[in-house]
Amino acid sequence: MTLARRIIPCLDTDGARVVKGIEFQKLRDAGDPAELAARYDREGADELVVLDIAASRDHRATFVETIRRVAEQLSLPLTAGGGIRGVEDGRAVLRAGADKLTINTAAVRRPALLAELSAEFGSQAVVLAIDAKRVGGGWEVFVRGGHEPTGLDALAWAQQGVASGAGEILLTSIDRDGTRKGFDCELTGTIARAVSVPVIASGGADSPEHFFEVFTVAAADAALAAGIFHEGKCSIPEVKRHLEERGVRVRLNP
Repeated sequence: MTLARRIIPCLDTDGARVVKGIEFQKLRDAGDPAELAARYDREGADELVVLDIAASRDHRATFVETIRRVAEQLSLPLTAGGGIRGVEDGRAVLRAGADKLTINTAAVRRPALLAELSAEFGSQAVVLAIDAKRVGGGWEVFVRGGHEPTGLDALAWAQQGVASGAGEILLTSIDRDGTRKGFDCELTGTIARAVSVPVIASGGADSPEHFFEVFTVAAADAALAAGIFHEGKCSIPEVKRHLEERGVRVRLNP
C-alpha cells in the first residue's frame, strides 16, 4: 500500500508577517502566521511549513519567536527555516517547536552543513529546500530568496544533498511560484524519480486538480501551496475530497 499523500500549507514570512508574491517578487502582506497556523490545523493540514524567506537575503537569523508562536497553535508536524547556518541555529529552531529544519542557501554555500545537521538531529529532521528555475534544457538552483543563480544543476544538487544527509526535499519551481498555472510536473518528476527520499512539490497550485496531477504524473510525495489556501480559493478539505474521489490516498479529516 502506498503512503498517503500529504497536503502542506506554507507560511512564507518576512520574519513577522506572512507574505505572498509571484516568482518570488512583488511580495504583499497575507496575514498573521499564528492565526493562519491555527486555521490550517483546524482544517486538517497534514503538516505546516513556515519560512523566513528574506533571512538569507537580508543576512539575519531565523525569526525564532515567529516559529514559537506558530508551534503553539499546532497539533501537526512543523517544518521551519530561513537563515539556518549551523547546528546551533538548527537547535534553536527545534527548541522553538519545529519538528524539521529546512535548509537552502547555507547548504549551497557549505554542503557539509547537511551532514552536520543530520548527524546531530537525524536525517528525518533535515529538509533540503531547492528553488529551481528553467535554464536551457535543465533547471538551475537559485538562492537568497530566488535572487541569486548558483550555476548548480537542480537534479545533481538534489542527489548530492540526499547523499549528504537530507531526509526530504522541498522543491519549488520559481517559474511557477504564484502564477496559479499548476505545479511544474516535469521538474518535480525528474527530481522525485532520481532520489530515494520524499519530494514535496511547490509552486503554482490553483485547484484540486493541480494536486492530482503532481501526485499522479510527477510522483510527488507531498504538495505545498500558499496563496490558494490563504485567500480561500479552495480549502484543504476540498483538495483532499477531490483526491480521494480520483483514487489518490490521503489522510482524511475525522
